[in-house]
Amino acid sequence: MPHHRVILLPGLASDAALWRDQIPALQAAGHAVHVADTHVRAATLTGMALTLLAEHDGPLVLAGTSMGGIVALEVFRQAPQRVAALALLGSSARPDTPQMIRLRSDAVALFERGRTDEVLRANIPFAFHPSRQRDEALLQAYFEMIARAGAAQLMRQNRALMARPDSRPLLRRLRCPLLVACGDTDALTPPECSREIAAAVPHARLEILADCGHLLTWEQPARVNALLLEWLAALA
Repeated sequence: MPHHRVILLPGLASDAALWRDQIPALQAAGHAVHVADTHVRAATLTGMALTLLAEHDGPLVLAGTSMGGIVALEVFRQAPQRVAALALLGSSARPDTPQMIRLRSDAVALFERGRTDEVLRANIPFAFHPSRQRDEALLQAYFEMIARAGAAQLMRQNRALMARPDSRPLLRRLRCPLLVACGDTDALTPPECSREIAAAVPHARLEILADCGHLLTWEQPARVNALLLEWLAALA
């Protein structure tokens, strides 16, 4: 099986911990792994994608979860010839709806007032499958990861997402191998978002993971690992 250099893109206010179970699995299969942090160092999706393109040469094998998938699509918008393969996990090609923009704006206002914990507690039902919403170890890891990002990053990244364009017109131009996966109870990027992406790309592989919410890399790590390894094995 050929080995690849895989760039993993975390979601909003997330870091390498979001890929904690995938990194060793990919490395054990012989793949080189890099976790991008351009979402921390740039204030806009355009800037995040430009930074990634400037820092990595050659064809790009990109796996993004949530906002990471949105950044991956922005990389494709800017340099389609550079993208060799895409995996979009719990993500969406849609722009924010007016309702979501209001919700993000309200959250940013609370972050500014030091009420981050309140927002995160309220977000738990949207982040995890009901069966995991009382998993203290999982919730602690989630809160610790967001705390590492801090309120300033939460505000900046939410503003970047609110300003994002509609990426659905890009989808028909995708020719590279594409894996699309989503939790069946994902309330932040519902399965319809993943189905929409896959429907626009005839060769895409679509997987809806059972008993899984938005944080599928943590909730169904073995299944996500298998999907990523199969996706990589299929690359020429």
